[in-house]
Parts: sequence; C-alpha cells; structure tokens
Amino acid sequence: MNQIGVFDSGVGGLTVVRSLKRKLPNESILFLGDTARLPYGIKSKDTITRYTQRNVDFLERLGVKAVVIACNTASALALPGISSTVPLWGVVEPGAVRAAAVSKRCVGVLATESTVLSGAYERAILRRRPDLEVVSQACPLFVPLVEEGWLDDSVTHEIAERYVRPLIERNVDTVVLGCTHYPLLEPVLRELFDGEVEFLDSAEVTAAEVARALAVEDSPESRSTPETRLPDRFLVTDAAARFERLAHRILEGDWGTLELIDL
Repeated sequence: MNQIGVFDSGVGGLTVVRSLKRKLPNESILFLGDTARLPYGIKSKDTITRYTQRNVDFLERLGVKAVVIACNTASALALPGISSTVPLWGVVEPGAVRAAAVSKRCVGVLATESTVLSGAYERAILRRRPDLEVVSQACPLFVPLVEEGWLDDSVTHEIAERYVRPLIERNVDTVVLGCTHYPLLEPVLRELFDGEVEFLDSAEVTAAEVARALAVEDSPESRSTPETRLPDRFLVTDAAARFERLAHRILEGDWGTLELIDL
C-alpha cells in the first residue's frame, strides 16, 4: 500500500501529519523535512520553486500515492508551477476557504515574509468574499523560535505581542495561522487577543480536504487497512536530533522511524 507524502521546510509540517493521522488513521505517512535549507520563508520564489519540485520528485520516486505540501510559503509561491504525477495539495487554499466561510468582517493572516509578499491568502480570501478586509502580518522570527523549541518563553511572548498588535488594532475576528509552524504558538497568541477570535489552523483544514478527496479518488487497492498499513517514515536533511525532540512533542510519541538523508 502506498503512503501519503508530506513535506515541509522543517518541523512545522508535523502539525499536518498529526492532523492527517487523526483524519486517516489507517493511512501511512512518509514525511520529508528539508531542515538543511530551512527557512523557506525568506528565500526567492525561484529558489522555493526549485526546492519544492525536487522534494515532490523525491517523494514520488519513493512511491507515494499523493503529496501534501505542508509549507505555506511553498504552497503560496511554488505550487502553481509544480508538476506531479500524483494528487497534490497545498495548505493555502483550504485555509483561505475556511477563513472566507467563518469571518464576519476582518481576517488577520500571520505568515512568513515570502507568503505575505505573495498576497496568496489575500487573493484567495477576497476571491470568495470581496466584502471582507484582510490584514496580513509577516512573522519571520516565529519559525526559528518553534524550531528552537521556545514555545512558551518570555522572548516568544514579547515577539508575538509585537507581531499581532496590528491585527488587534484592526479588530480582526478571524486569525489564519498561515504557516504550519504557527499552530504550536497558538496558546501564546490566544492570550494576546481579547474577545472572540476564531483561530484557523491550516494543518487541520488541509487534512480534512485531503481526507475528503482521497475518499473519492483513492482506488480500493491503494487504501490501507490496519493489517496492511506500512510504518510511518520521517526523513530529514539536517539536525535529526533536534527534529526528533520537537517531533515527540508534536506527535506525542506516535512515531515511525527517523532517517537523516541527503537530497
């Protein structure tokens, strides 16, 4: 039985893996963390597209039946130009669809610098709800803070407060966590907002979309069962020890194997 391929520039994509495992408990995951080239969020579109295509090609060579680009930056900048022989999903469109459905007046988007500059979330949300206001905020320090494991540190609180201040001032009612690292900082972010603010985890909404699509597209012979399910595999291109430490926290000890590879 083929696995679902998932890749991200770092450990944040494991939030998508966690959500996929909840939605599709019988499916096996093959995760690729391109940690040697982290972060993607400050690189050019051409570089991100080149990295993304190589990662998709690599996962296809390993025989995956589908690929989830669990990186908002790659989804925003590279996805339209990526070729693939298997079903391919990004994380921007599912998050934008959900934001357009639940917001009443103003959506805040927290994302990497490259994702914000691309305007991908704003375009996708306003295409569905032109009546909404969208406020985007680049948060370039969030990814390194998560990768360091500083999820509840005083420095993290101070930086988060600076980043979300423009959203608070614009009275947003919905906040899109536009990077798969950011759900790990949601408890800190929630403390900074007064009143009812809807937080949207792109990992959750993407996993739900993948589950719906595979239920329709998957052939019976490619579906896993508890008896035929392969072990999950986790591949990283650098810093395997740190990745493993954070992965245990995200996946709560639900592990397969961890392998250090060279792309």
